[in-house]
Amino acid sequence: MPRQVFLFERPVRFVAGTVGQPGDRTFYLQAADEAGRVISVALEKSQVEVLAERMSELLDEIATRATTVVPPDADVDDLDPLTAPVDEEFRVAAMGLAWDGEAQAVVVEAVAAGEEPIDEDAILSDSDEGPDALRVVITPAAARGFVARARRVVSAGRPSCPLCSMPLDPTGHVCPRQNGYRR
Repeated sequence: MPRQVFLFERPVRFVAGTVGQPGDRTFYLQAADEAGRVISVALEKSQVEVLAERMSELLDEIATRATTVVPPDADVDDLDPLTAPVDEEFRVAAMGLAWDGEAQAVVVEAVAAGEEPIDEDAILSDSDEGPDALRVVITPAAARGFVARARRVVSAGRPSCPLCSMPLDPTGHVCPRQNGYRR
């Protein structure tokens, strides 16, 4: 089956967001262009966290090079909810992150899960075969904004138990540090 790559070069919006209440949230990456096309892909909270961390590390590395201007850490400018309706195009199985020196841009690719294990060569490639993908090319400033928002979205979840660091439900939880007794 031919591969479908949803390409967004310099989108008007590329954000991480959620749908649902803490403890029952679904995380999404969402890209939108000037023509009104919006693509949303579902992923795990840990994937959003890792993507933000790796993107920040990449930007810090690029900033050390004299040829590229990378803004310092940014505040969250985009606090708007995800663009509705949030229709999941696919669930993300793997991601790739790269720097395009020619375009002076960060490239993010989220690859769909498939029946076959994902070949690492399929990520960030232009091959005609393989899993579907969302590929976004963003400026360093947009990448800093993405990182700031992603960190805010991840931290907006349930508070952690002070004893075991597991998330607390509104009704409490069975804490292993308390030998299973509810607090």
